[in-house]
Amino acid sequence: MATRKLTGKDLRKLGFPEGRAIGEAIKAMEEHFKDKSILHKKAMLKKVVGNPGLYLKHEAWGPVAMALIIKKDHNETLALREKRIPYNIYGAQGIEQGAINQMEIAMKLPVTKYGALMPDAHHGYGLPIGGVLATENAVIPYGVGVDIGCRMCMTMYDIPPAFVHQNTDELKDMLMENTKFGQAVFKRPKDHEVLDRSLFNEINVLKSLKDKAWQQIGSSGGGNHFVEFGITEIHSDINEFNLPVGKYLSVLSHSGSRGLGANIARHYTKLAMDMTKLPGEAKHLAWLDLDTEAGQEYWLAMNLAGDYASACHHQIHDRLAAALGEQPLALIENHHNFAWKERDADGKEIIVHRKGATPAGEGVMGIIPGSMTSPGFIVKGKGNVESINSASHGAGRVLSRTRAKQTLSKKEVKKHIKKAGVTLIGSGLDEAPQVYKNIHEVMAQQTDLVDVLGTFEPKVVRMCGDERFGEVD
Repeated sequence: MATRKLTGKDLRKLGFPEGRAIGEAIKAMEEHFKDKSILHKKAMLKKVVGNPGLYLKHEAWGPVAMALIIKKDHNETLALREKRIPYNIYGAQGIEQGAINQMEIAMKLPVTKYGALMPDAHHGYGLPIGGVLATENAVIPYGVGVDIGCRMCMTMYDIPPAFVHQNTDELKDMLMENTKFGQAVFKRPKDHEVLDRSLFNEINVLKSLKDKAWQQIGSSGGGNHFVEFGITEIHSDINEFNLPVGKYLSVLSHSGSRGLGANIARHYTKLAMDMTKLPGEAKHLAWLDLDTEAGQEYWLAMNLAGDYASACHHQIHDRLAAALGEQPLALIENHHNFAWKERDADGKEIIVHRKGATPAGEGVMGIIPGSMTSPGFIVKGKGNVESINSASHGAGRVLSRTRAKQTLSKKEVKKHIKKAGVTLIGSGLDEAPQVYKNIHEVMAQQTDLVDVLGTFEPKVVRMCGDERFGEVD
């Protein structure tokens, strides 16, 4: 016969704080200890609330322990797990130790469920670039990254490849007239419905960012962001675009959510670090509980920034389509630096952070770029659960920006670019082709993660760095 149910009042007397922990405890008792006596239940609950860290892996008490740890006094430093959760590394021999060390720390977070490291991984802030981290009911702003919703976007045209070689100067002019980078913006930005979203008036941090978002819409950031004309080759008649095998003039862009995303990231990272105190080596991995107001706010703001990044890309491609006087045959778009609500193999919801990693669920389309002188790849995900349905987002760096500026020669870089048949506008030594890993080797490390449907060869590339146009980071 079932015994009396314990109430929230009973649990508070045992030391449970208000909030999610009480709900999780009541749920655990109903599902696992329904027939136990009141005394037995209270004894177990006292043990869990007294030392929740011991019960994180317990089938019944794990969610209760997690909620208790998250709810602890904000001034108390939370302990990491003694042992990290196992995770898969793809292309480990090509990944710097600093990135692996960062991933090891991330796998010790009490909210972590699963993880994976992609073959383009390198050192970042908090979670390494190329890191994939699945958590339980928690979102990590620095697990998403500063450039929220950064993405790739490609449009393909029914224009033969010879057009690129015959009209290089015209294509350069199109890029100069229709793209802006860094601090440069359009004098007359185009409207977009994303700027009319009510969230700009409902979330305090967004209220002060709307004007800047309007000014920057349709533009690209600095660093590794680019817009380029190139040649796409479709390898198989069986493709998502119903295009015949062949080569097509294409536009490929890479950029993110500009100042909007950066300011959202800074605000909520600081808030997370104030709310979730972690040891020094893990402080940039501070999370927000999705049951809190701050967690819900960040989730909404993150999604808004992602939609804004998409709008920027679409305006870039719309401008260039108009300049070409053509409509694209197909469009591919995928993003990284984001968190998704997904389901694990047991059907439980997880929050998947892909910081510099491409979604690669079964049938999911994506683009993995190389460098300005090496090919990018059009891919379709295989849905590999061991990589948490993810793949690399590019080639990955082998030289830091500082190291590149110290060691590379402008003369040699220009010679390399010219030999590759690429026309470059802007950029600097920190984005030279030599700073990136060999994309072919990176792709060889993830054949279990994606199928390759086609390639993209850059031909006319524009990046930030042309001071004549006020384009500085």
